[in-house]
Amino acid sequence: MASGNGSTGGATQTKVGRLIEGYDLGPEYGSELEAAWTDDGSERKSLRDLAEEFNRRLLAAAMSDAGMSTLDGEVDNIFRLLTAEDVTSGTRTEARSRLERNGIDVEQLERDFVTYQAIRSYLQNERGAEYEGASDEDRLERTADSIERLSSRLSSVCETNLNQLRETDRITLDEFRLFVTVDVLCEKCGSQYTVAELLERGGCDCDDVETAQDDG
Repeated sequence: MASGNGSTGGATQTKVGRLIEGYDLGPEYGSELEAAWTDDGSERKSLRDLAEEFNRRLLAAAMSDAGMSTLDGEVDNIFRLLTAEDVTSGTRTEARSRLERNGIDVEQLERDFVTYQAIRSYLQNERGAEYEGASDEDRLERTADSIERLSSRLSSVCETNLNQLRETDRITLDEFRLFVTVDVLCEKCGSQYTVAELLERGGCDCDDVETAQDDG
């Protein structure tokens, strides 16, 4: 049964370890996280991927414990409504209210959501896991995290000011969504990605173009 606060009083020393026990995610889940991070093949997942997956599992556990449906993409949809930047404040409030009506402490749940740093701390400090590319990955994760925080800050400032202008009748605006992205265009190969996509895939298409030219 999900505890809703991740507190177990056990021997675990990290937030992730406590949450695995507190939300009853299963004795094998820690091993699954470790295997996904240290895999040297196509099945490997980044710390950021694992953090998002972990938070979805927390939401699923909380919903299941409250008797809510967790089938047919319901968890994915609610998680998106709670966390995605392109969701309107009204839609997010509706999603939170639905969870609260079913007895879920949404504020506690969101406090329990973890970052990729927390996943790394659990894997390295509690499970003793190592990944050869960790240094490069950490640099990429820190860069992505820094840009994400700046984007979130810009989105928050824009939303606050637009709401104030709307409420004081200085502009006409109904329910709205904000899209804050930073795109990178490689002038050599012509590929264009958001910064997050570029970091996730490890670069632009230049290597693919050069390989195709060499093969030709």
